[in-house]
Amino acid sequence: MQIFETYSEKETWQLGFLLGQQAKPGTVCALTGDLGVGKTVFTQGLAAGLGIAEAVSSPTFTIVQIYEEGRLPLYHFDVYRIGDVEEMEEVGYEDYFYGDGVCLIEWADLIREILPAKYCRITIKKDLEKGFDYRKILIEDVE
Repeated sequence: MQIFETYSEKETWQLGFLLGQQAKPGTVCALTGDLGVGKTVFTQGLAAGLGIAEAVSSPTFTIVQIYEEGRLPLYHFDVYRIGDVEEMEEVGYEDYFYGDGVCLIEWADLIREILPAKYCRITIKKDLEKGFDYRKILIEDVE
């Protein structure tokens, strides 16, 4: 497990950018953290690291947003509002999870039972005692 500390949105974005630069085809990232912790900022950095110039926002009402103009496609999931795993089957999640792009899944704990056997878990936490913009970001490979 790697532990990072960021002290601004820019630093959180930059960490996502570095991860995007290193991402390989078939990478699945399970992103967790409370509302307002910076998941979308991190994702925007990751997208930029993949070479995606398009504006990236949270796909809260569409489940998956697809960005294809980078060196690898990005499949950005937000599963906060799904009722059950069947909704993921309706969007054809397996094509994305086991494809050649990069999947980033916000609120991934809600669909833990369908995550691939191997994925990258990214947890973002706040600690207001260390400052409003402080984030502790844990990145670990799950196998």
